[in-house]
Amino acid sequence: MLLEETYTYREIHEQPQVIMQLLEREQTTAQALAAAIRQRQIHYVLVAARGTSDNAARYAQYLLGAVNRYVVALAAPSLFTVYHRPPELGNALVLGISQSGKSPDIVAVLEEARRQGALTAVITNAVDSELARRGDFVLHLGAGEERAVAATKTYTAQLAAVALLSCCLADDRAMWESLWAVPEAVAATLSAHADMTQVTRRYYAMRHCVVLGRGYNYGTAFEIALKLKELTYTIVEPYSSADFLHGPLAVIEAGFPVVVVAPSGLPLGELRQLTHMLRERGAEVLAISDDPDMLAMAHTPLSLPYTLPEWLSPLTCVLPGQLLAMYLSYARHGNPDQPRGLRKVTETL
Repeated sequence: MLLEETYTYREIHEQPQVIMQLLEREQTTAQALAAAIRQRQIHYVLVAARGTSDNAARYAQYLLGAVNRYVVALAAPSLFTVYHRPPELGNALVLGISQSGKSPDIVAVLEEARRQGALTAVITNAVDSELARRGDFVLHLGAGEERAVAATKTYTAQLAAVALLSCCLADDRAMWESLWAVPEAVAATLSAHADMTQVTRRYYAMRHCVVLGRGYNYGTAFEIALKLKELTYTIVEPYSSADFLHGPLAVIEAGFPVVVVAPSGLPLGELRQLTHMLRERGAEVLAISDDPDMLAMAHTPLSLPYTLPEWLSPLTCVLPGQLLAMYLSYARHGNPDQPRGLRKVTETL
């Protein structure tokens, strides 16, 4: 099987179209949800998610916090399903994010939220799912069937849905203009990395690495690490660049691979300094960035050809990570569509 014939390849390259269609189709629903949030004077958001969707939830935590000034927390589903001691949710928005809408623990969080009278919303690719039925509002990803086990197009669609809600809440013209540029930026980034064969050869024998990001791209670090674990069976740990300095830095030795997610934005200066330190310690640096200084410091520069505002940069920063994982998987195992021991839908309690 050629790489271009895999579902993973096709779904990665469907992302510009999926995002554009979501923005066009779901704007009315997002506006209605934003109006309900304002009407109920909500200032607290609880997000329930697992796996890849949990990384979209990390993005929501930063975006809805920084731009819209909400207190945003990630749910602990076991409080609802194992300990049966759910927190008092009060006047909260409880947001469930799930590609399939089938995970019983995420359904349980939304079910309890409705029982307590909280406002509920769901971001899902399955509008007829159990989770969707628990949402007062449902933002439909509309990504079509995702047949590869590893989520790619549904992940960036989830990010786009969160960004759409943030825009509706902020009602800022400049934000809207930037949001509508995302599909073009995604297409440009995929085109810039159309062939990662040389990168794959350099890291074919890689068995461990770390991925660093901060702020809006904290979740991006987790998502790239997850894709590398799922598709290549590499031991990969994600960190906030700040947390990495509090102990994990000790693992760095000559040749240790480090992926640094560093687009233009407020954390960039700190990430430059950290990358310089990593180089001094002999680390093998892969930099995902649009900053010439960051790319010049990297052994493997993975450039971002289209500069988005920092709050939207996760939608392009994750793409080189998706492609690296796919190419490396194909080189090692031949089929990135079906990682060993994994299923498309994982139902946890």
